Amino acid sequence: MTSAALEHFTVNFTITNLPYTSDLENPDSARFRATRRVMNMMLDRLLKDSSIGPVLQGCEATDFRYGPGSDRDQTRVDAVCTYSKEPWAAPLDRVGLYHQVSNKTRGITQLGPYSLDKDSLYVNG
Repeated sequence: MTSAALEHFTVNFTITNLPYTSDLENPDSARFRATRRVMNMMLDRLLKDSSIGPVLQGCEATDFRYGPGSDRDQTRVDAVCTYSKEPWAAPLDRVGLYHQVSNKTRGITQLGPYSLDKDSLYVNG
């Protein structure tokens, strides 16, 4: 039995009710680590209920940036999700996954306690 290859895809979105602060630039800061932990959990929960769910290994928020332009009232989130490319699983359908995420976030407006910029979601950019 061969193990499936691990594949990655990126997810990017902007949170409109999480002000960006400089400690989100520092991966060693308590705020970065806490925010990453929450984002990882939210993304995992969101995607476990999608078509990629059965093969999803997990998501890791990798970077936080300030919003469009230099808007520090918003925080952009970059995450990398990993899944196992199983022979029995359908290939990653980025468009389908985008629509599923859209549906599960009320039209890309809400992720748990966070408000999202509805035009900011990208799946594999």
